[in-house]
Amino acid sequence: MSSIKFLKQLVFSFAFLVIQVFLLLVAVFHYNKFLALGFLPFLIGTCYYWWQNYQRKRQDLVQCLKIVTRKWDEKKTEHNPNCFRWKLAIGLLQIDNLEDAAQTIERVDKLLFTAEIGRILQEWAESFGGFLQKYDEEKYFFLLDNGTLRQLEEKRFSILDEIRALDLGNKIPITISLGIGLGACNLGQLGDHAQAALNVALGRGGDQVVIKDEDNLRFYGGKTQTPEKRTRIRARVIAHALRDLIQEADRVVIMGHKEMDLDSCGAAMGIARIVRSLGKEGYVLLDDYNPAIDKLEKYINSLDAYQDIFVLREFAVRVTDEQTLLVIVDTHKPSLVIEEALLSLTKKIVVIDHHRQAGEFVFEPTLIYLEPYASSTAELVTEIVEYLDHVRLEPMEATALLAGITVDTKNFTFQTGVRTFEAASFLRRWGADPVAVRELLKDNLASFVKRAEVVKNLEILYNAIAIGVYPEISEKAQLLAAQSADALLNVEGIRASFVLCPYNKEGVVVSARSLGDINVQVILERLGGGGHLTVAGAQLPDMTLQDAKTRIKELIEQYWREERIES
Repeated sequence: MSSIKFLKQLVFSFAFLVIQVFLLLVAVFHYNKFLALGFLPFLIGTCYYWWQNYQRKRQDLVQCLKIVTRKWDEKKTEHNPNCFRWKLAIGLLQIDNLEDAAQTIERVDKLLFTAEIGRILQEWAESFGGFLQKYDEEKYFFLLDNGTLRQLEEKRFSILDEIRALDLGNKIPITISLGIGLGACNLGQLGDHAQAALNVALGRGGDQVVIKDEDNLRFYGGKTQTPEKRTRIRARVIAHALRDLIQEADRVVIMGHKEMDLDSCGAAMGIARIVRSLGKEGYVLLDDYNPAIDKLEKYINSLDAYQDIFVLREFAVRVTDEQTLLVIVDTHKPSLVIEEALLSLTKKIVVIDHHRQAGEFVFEPTLIYLEPYASSTAELVTEIVEYLDHVRLEPMEATALLAGITVDTKNFTFQTGVRTFEAASFLRRWGADPVAVRELLKDNLASFVKRAEVVKNLEILYNAIAIGVYPEISEKAQLLAAQSADALLNVEGIRASFVLCPYNKEGVVVSARSLGDINVQVILERLGGGGHLTVAGAQLPDMTLQDAKTRIKELIEQYWREERIES
């Protein structure tokens, strides 16, 4: 029975009860009192029925009253001249790389270059009747109504492509980021939503629009690779801030994402070396079993100096308290960390990650080092080590960091910049062994056979996207899917690959790779995953293999239509 239907019945029975009481009173005062006794059983029966029905359906009544109250509040909000929930959106726009792009053109053209960008943005605002105002050299503020915003969403914010196509002799394409806030009842909240949305857009690498509607985020764009930042100022500042936080803490627990890979493990070992160089207790939290780092873990445990560095969940929960510093590496999502309970045991939390920022984020971390331009978290940690003079890496730690960079760049092929090679050079000077890295990355014959099975079950969409499936449950599902997705990009004509592998009866791992013109991150974000434009992944815990494949194909087809990609 619906809550509304129950409320109607309750009101009707209550009205019937009132009528009976009225008739009883009339009988008592105007007629024979014995006649009134005839109404008494009916009155008692009605009261009993009404009370029992109320007890049984009390929760339905509460839910119904909540619905009615919310509808009433929405109606008042809609007609409240002081509320902007239904009619106004605030936007903040920022040019991502004006300085870098301007450096590639002649000095005499820079003013014209900046003026041309402003003209295009102004015409764009006028085209939908919005208000746009420049308040800094690279920043703009704009207002628009919600109806117009829906139209811009239907066009998927074509202004991103228009600015990117601007060519005045600049060798670096210009990109912009927009944060739009709506769904609030005052201008202050709208502004906060817009700023939060812009921060997410910049944290994801720019060249995109993020819309924050109360607790929901919507993403558009993000077609380009994140440009490498040339300045190391931020790395130095983060290094010194991290050093101070470690010195203030009693101990440090370092935690990566579930199913740690070599990047996550290498970065954790680098942080552990910093901690121990400062004379503090440092522990690296591991999954109960992880085949991706099995070789590295066995080798490290064979060394006397690392006997107590790796710990399991029970130990980490026991030693973590308010005086403990928790360092999270290679993820910023609470749902992906190895032990989420640790997040509530201390307020001193550091996040170091290279993935594009998602809607989910660790609550109020003390220090954030999120750089999507970086090849890997291992690269970020290596730069931190460079700015801490007292830290001396051991060869095994340098090798683990180099292995993390090698894995995430696919042997220095993807997401590789100048600073990636500089980090690798620094690690080599501290004794990183490329031969040992190669040994860590070697596969056994069984892995080759399983990848062949993925190729056997291959399906190609649009002559460009490969979808592979490994049909059997595998304890190394994530590693198998990632390696297979990498291998499929070596096939001529394949521009993106998706590989699915079940890790239990109703759980599927998805790994995706791209050459750069297809944004696999945007596709897998719709399944709760994430990553980079060229490398992404997702876990689907409540989905069968066939359902997961069907859903992936639907999302690929939707992305293909929306982005109008040419075959």
